[in-house]
Amino acid sequence: MRPFEGVRLALGQIRAQKLKSFFAVIGVVIGVMFLITVVSVVEGMNKYIEEDFAGALFGINTLTLTRTPEISFSSDPEVWRAYARRPRIRFEDADAIRRNLTVPAEVAVESGGGGTLISEGGIEITNVWLTGASAELFQIRRYDIVRGRAFTAPEDRAGANVVVLGFEAADKLFGALDPIGRIVKVNRVPFRVIGVLEEQGSLFGMSLDNRAIAPAHSAMNRFVSPHATVDNILVRTDVKEDLRQARLDIEATMRVRHGLRPTEPNDFAIETAEESLGFWDRISRILLIAFPGLVAIALVVGGIVIMNIMLVSVVERTREIGIRKAIGARSRDIHLQVLVESVFLSGGGAALGIGIGVVLAKIVEAVSPLPAALAPVWMATSVAMGVGVGVLAGIYPAAKAARMDPIVALRQE
Repeated sequence: MRPFEGVRLALGQIRAQKLKSFFAVIGVVIGVMFLITVVSVVEGMNKYIEEDFAGALFGINTLTLTRTPEISFSSDPEVWRAYARRPRIRFEDADAIRRNLTVPAEVAVESGGGGTLISEGGIEITNVWLTGASAELFQIRRYDIVRGRAFTAPEDRAGANVVVLGFEAADKLFGALDPIGRIVKVNRVPFRVIGVLEEQGSLFGMSLDNRAIAPAHSAMNRFVSPHATVDNILVRTDVKEDLRQARLDIEATMRVRHGLRPTEPNDFAIETAEESLGFWDRISRILLIAFPGLVAIALVVGGIVIMNIMLVSVVERTREIGIRKAIGARSRDIHLQVLVESVFLSGGGAALGIGIGVVLAKIVEAVSPLPAALAPVWMATSVAMGVGVGVLAGIYPAAKAARMDPIVALRQE
């Protein structure tokens, strides 16, 4: 029997017993569906964090000097008490870093906090992210201005009460009106609007456009970081290769300013995006290792179900197998038909699971802030796993059918 004929007979048998075939592959469908959905979300998160989150939160080729790490999962109370005892970062620290850097770099201070904005017409918006920063922030963060301009270093030094609004904040406050030159109250203190940022979208469901940026030395500093302190000092090098030397320069400067002995640890944190988000790399690796293992268990269970169904099918078709052997069918023909039927059941279940998994991943992306990215490699892997399960599950039933004696089989009622 030609292979094509075996495929045709196997598909005919699957079509003839649709319900039994569906229940045979349900385990494979669920396992592959689960794998594709989770892997799509994990891959989407990887892409999102590498391309969007890291750039928006930390910047490219940027070192962030902070009092404590940006992200910490320590549950040790002593660690947090040690963090609380650390000295705060000050404007003078940024000035010292500028003087001591030995590589070309831009330096900016940045502090942030929540607040409210009120327009001239009395429109008020809440939960606005307020930022007090030096003029270099726009270059370091790669913020583009779509209307008006950014504030300058002289305006920052003079403490001018000028503000650059995020796209959403400007739209809510002024609508179709031109906001440039108008007055907006930041926590009841008047600021003159000089610019509007380009629309940036959202980050994990949180808008990046509902914000206001003003000079660090303006009245904004009272709201976000009083007492002449700042949250972060950002240092962005022109090339990535200079990051290491910039880190050494920053560390040496801060250790001298804080009077640390050579044996004492740093009482500040210097981080890059890769270091701060290293926890996600570890989590994603664990997920991408663990989930295929869990799915493999589901596929084993699905394979056992398929094997049992195929054994039942062979018993039900004993007389048919005897007739086929009596009229010339060889053992390998019978073996091929049963094996192909098992492979098509499992492979078809894997394909169905992939389709459902893709749909579920897109639904998750649509109804939640979690992104999703389809991974063709994992789709191919799922199909291969499904086919492999079908082969393993079909070997014994196919061998049993092929070994049947046609005379004994023909007596079967």
